[in-house]
Amino acid sequence: MRLGAFDVIEPIPELLEPHALAIIRPWIDVGRVGTLTLTRLESQLQAREMARFARPGSFFDFTQYRPNIYFREGRRQVTIPNVYVTYARHHPRNDFVFLHLMEPNCLAEIFVDSILRLIETCGVRRYHLIGSMYDLIPHTRPLPVSGMAVGEQAQRELDAQGVRTSDYEGPTTIAYLISQRAPDMGMDTMTSIVHLPQYTHLEEDFAGVRRLAQVLSGMYGFAWDPALESKADEQLQEIGAAVDRNPELKTVLRQLEANYDAQAKGEEVVKGETPQLSPEIEKFLREMGRRFGQN
Repeated sequence: MRLGAFDVIEPIPELLEPHALAIIRPWIDVGRVGTLTLTRLESQLQAREMARFARPGSFFDFTQYRPNIYFREGRRQVTIPNVYVTYARHHPRNDFVFLHLMEPNCLAEIFVDSILRLIETCGVRRYHLIGSMYDLIPHTRPLPVSGMAVGEQAQRELDAQGVRTSDYEGPTTIAYLISQRAPDMGMDTMTSIVHLPQYTHLEEDFAGVRRLAQVLSGMYGFAWDPALESKADEQLQEIGAAVDRNPELKTVLRQLEANYDAQAKGEEVVKGETPQLSPEIEKFLREMGRRFGQN
């Protein structure tokens, strides 16, 4: 069955007041925080695939999103990057639709229209974009989460989880049009973006996953694997040990902590006092991130 650009693999089920949780790669998914969070939820709730684009090459440049080769039963197989959608039941509160999105390289309006048509057909009541971004914050403090909501209940839930209102203006993804147009179709919208330390470029940032999990657990009552806690703590310990071995980075960290604490107290940070990282430190921490990603 075709629905817009989607090939619907399984008939669209009747869902109870479904909420859509979405990620957008590579934009707003640093440290793969959104991807890891969504895949863990899908596994926990035993999600089933519903749809994927019938012709992903209509939207994506495969020199930017590379296909992968793997072996199955001694034969080479190729996987093609694609958008895919799953669903899961979470009675008695509400069901879920999970959207694994990628930024389109072309035909962006058709991309957006197709996604909106699919979630409208599913009866989605809320579109919730989750993810992560880098920021000048210390790893030694709770990771902040920023976002916005359209809908009174959605805003109350963000406020209850300590999500601060985003005041960002600037370049964004064309996929943000989904959030802009969804309220006109009767859906609440919400974003929850975890801020990660700029100097910790980890391939998989489990402290970020843990922080996002806390927000989603507060909203939906999800339970999380205790292994997530230990992975996050282990990464933070390794980051701390690496910082201790670098005097220049320790100085930067103290400045970041002072700025963070001042903002937490509602004090204004003087413009220009935010510390900058030297190229040498950024290179060092990129190498550290690669090493963590291999563990």
